[in-house]
Amino acid sequence: MSMLDAVRPLFHHMEWADATVWRVALATASAADDEILHARLYHIHATQHAFLQAWRGEEVIFRKADEFPGLDAVLRYARSFYAVAPAYVAALAPEAIDAELVLPWSSYFAKRAGFAATPSTLGETLLQLPSHSTYHRGQVNIRLRELGATPPLVDFIAWVWAGKPAPDWG
Repeated sequence: MSMLDAVRPLFHHMEWADATVWRVALATASAADDEILHARLYHIHATQHAFLQAWRGEEVIFRKADEFPGLDAVLRYARSFYAVAPAYVAALAPEAIDAELVLPWSSYFAKRAGFAATPSTLGETLLQLPSHSTYHRGQVNIRLRELGATPPLVDFIAWVWAGKPAPDWG
């Protein structure tokens, strides 16, 4: 199995899980004006956009959270990533994953962690994004519970057991 064969399902799962969490967030009355939830959802999708820009060799533009007032604006931002990213990942050639990719923000985080950043590959960053999204989606689910909602089960294995359903953005 190639790395791309392993990565592509992670992207399908990521979209399904994001859509599932969004449906609960939008159905939770107290979530609409919650700044913590807004910030966490925004962070997931801003990071997704940043990686996509880096993969495509575009200038990485980190937009500010206040450019997305309200959850509806963040949701549109999320959907705009998924309008493009799945086709990008699907079209990747197997040899592309070994290409070196220096993320513009890598030196900032390496300095913060106390080490020098070594180059990463496109494949490694393709693994990083679903992992990063999963980490922060867990924080969103904690916040949804704090707001009185029942967080959805969005583990990868739950998606597999459910028959790998397509995302339902509601």
